[in-house]
Amino acid sequence: RARGGEQSTPSRTMKNKKKLRQKQEEAEAIARGERAEVSSSEESESEEEAEAAAAAARKGKKRKQAAADDGDASEEEIEDNRDRPRPKVDFTGVNAKEKCLILSSRGVTSRYRHLMLDIGTLIPHSKKDSKLDTKNPRDAVVEVADMKSCSSAMFFECRKRTDCYMWLAKVPEGPSVKFHVENVHTMAELKLTGNHLKFSRPALHFDASFDDTQTSPHLTHIKEMLTHVFTTPYKHHKMKPFLDHVFAFYWEDNRVWFRNYQISYPEGKEARGVGATLVETGPRLCLHPIKIFAGAFGGPTLYDDPTYVSPNVVRREEKKKDQGKYQRKVEKKAERKAHARMNALKPDELDGWLKD
Repeated sequence: RARGGEQSTPSRTMKNKKKLRQKQEEAEAIARGERAEVSSSEESESEEEAEAAAAAARKGKKRKQAAADDGDASEEEIEDNRDRPRPKVDFTGVNAKEKCLILSSRGVTSRYRHLMLDIGTLIPHSKKDSKLDTKNPRDAVVEVADMKSCSSAMFFECRKRTDCYMWLAKVPEGPSVKFHVENVHTMAELKLTGNHLKFSRPALHFDASFDDTQTSPHLTHIKEMLTHVFTTPYKHHKMKPFLDHVFAFYWEDNRVWFRNYQISYPEGKEARGVGATLVETGPRLCLHPIKIFAGAFGGPTLYDDPTYVSPNVVRREEKKKDQGKYQRKVEKKAERKAHARMNALKPDELDGWLKD
């Protein structure tokens, strides 16, 4: 402590000397008349700083008042909104707790496997399962759907790695529809320009022929099955609350043609003259209804398409045409020889007279 005190005394003396020098310099400046100008300039600077601080304080007060007013208004609006009754949303009752099981049989090709994945991305309430490798896969589908707590099932049954049949069924009691899948084009294959949000709500569009109960009553049943499978359930946890694409179902040539379109809204100058447009997204497929059953994957037949021809029959007829190819070739050769023999030219009398 003594050493610290001894070291602190010279520093104090140095400070005192500096203060004395500053006082002497100020006294000399006052005597010369320079100190008055310096003091006036310092006073003007101090006044400007004080004015700036006062202006900033005023602005701060105004902001606080505006924020307080906005807060009061927002609180009043919130209270008003609380008092108002909430708008009621009409629920149609379709797909209240619908879950769709999507699976396929063993031996499915890559094209139909990609189609199954594309449909799974379009339906938020879908559930997947592994391929079925059993003798009776249709009975197994009902058991798997029961374990997955699904109310409907979409089953792709492939035969001979060429033909694909799609089953739409309500499990466990039915009914069910069997389609032959034709003209399949997946999203990766088409590479279309349309694009929409995944798991957003779709708008279902059906052709007017689906409502014709007199000439084709089976179409109303097919429409109901497609509605239950492709409609997004009410307030589903995976659903996005946007309406930006349309599922279109058309009836032509005794087949159901499926298309997926994005609803695009033009921006800028194009929006003045053109409204909302449809841009195709994919996938594409054609469903040929074969039979409608009262039960799930079987039961009494409610409808049977008389115009349907099995692809096995088509391939057999083509092979029959190819089988007679050699026989037709031999027959044509024999006909050509007979024609040449019957229409042979007679020898001319003037042949060889120049030789003589």
